[in-house]
Amino acid sequence: MTRRQFSKEYKLDVIQQSYLCDNIRELANELGIRPALIYKWRADYESSKQGERPSFPGNGHPALSPEQQEIAQLKRQLADTRMERDILKKAIGIFGKNDG
Repeated sequence: MTRRQFSKEYKLDVIQQSYLCDNIRELANELGIRPALIYKWRADYESSKQGERPSFPGNGHPALSPEQQEIAQLKRQLADTRMERDILKKAIGIFGKNDG
């Protein structure tokens, strides 16, 4: 079974409908989704209105600020550099044994 994905616009429309209807369970049945999903989307939307984080950034990955993107890139580069260093250390150790 494949996981369904919903656009940000669809989620916002469902949230708006949920505030206008009396019964979320009925709305969920009409739309073919679980009521818990509507409650989750509403909670995400409410937290975004309070400035905690943006709502529905996409595929479960939070939207990063430019500074956070740069930090993530630098962390990846540092990890690559450390791996290269470790490989070179091992190579020196292996080739150093054969010289002696």
